[in-house]
Amino acid sequence: MVLGIDVGGSTTKIVGFCQKGETAECIGMLQVQASDQVTSAFGAFGKFTAEYGLRMNDIKKIVVTGVGASYLEKGMYDIPTTRVDEFIAIGLGGLKLAELSDAFIVSVGTGTAIVKANPDGITHLGGSGVGGGMLLNLAERFAGVHSYAGITEIAKHGDLSAIDLRLCDISHEKIGNLPPDTTVSNFGNLRDNAQPADIVLGFINMIFESIGMMAIFATRGSNVKDIVLTGALSATEHAATVFDTLAQIHPVNFHIPKDAIFATAVGAALSEYK
Repeated sequence: MVLGIDVGGSTTKIVGFCQKGETAECIGMLQVQASDQVTSAFGAFGKFTAEYGLRMNDIKKIVVTGVGASYLEKGMYDIPTTRVDEFIAIGLGGLKLAELSDAFIVSVGTGTAIVKANPDGITHLGGSGVGGGMLLNLAERFAGVHSYAGITEIAKHGDLSAIDLRLCDISHEKIGNLPPDTTVSNFGNLRDNAQPADIVLGFINMIFESIGMMAIFATRGSNVKDIVLTGALSATEHAATVFDTLAQIHPVNFHIPKDAIFATAVGAALSEYK
């Protein structure tokens, strides 16, 4: 068995793969949170082995990636441990979970990274500081919400018309293929009586629209129009709504695969089978 571990700032994702004939099969995945990367990584390992009834000699190798991978240079429990470039892991994991062979993979975590992945290789195209870290801190500052679950819940009661300036607010005419509710300016119509729920929904919309447009611009000049969203923020329920709206305007296909938050850990494990 090969374990893939994505060590983030405070959350670690871990997956296990076994060779089944000519393919690698996932046997499980989980995530843990802790106050530091080392505690988080070893905690994930311990919980994974306990939950799936594994012994040390069941594990052939550990492949680590992520911003906290450098803390594990000495390995884990004398099991052979290697490190894989995070962008390679993002590409491999995104393709695997989306069941695609050629796509743009967008990893939406604390920040955002975009890679182009296909059988010929994986290329890091760039990224942005816009992501989950921004959303969490803005929501905490303006609405006192401290988690993605809390953000999702409060946003259900938000009203974007109290926050964003939309096309229908400034024109009665149709412009190109743009729907009337197309955002003209994020927070461009912020009302004095806007509620915390409105503001949080505005943050979500602004961040997802920014990430979505970056991904769309990345596809320009390419015949590939599949965009795979991975990472913790992609799993929030408002993500699909924003990306579906963008896909109605632009000639792209957005994919949010099941278990998208584990994509980088999946890619780390799969790098051992290439």
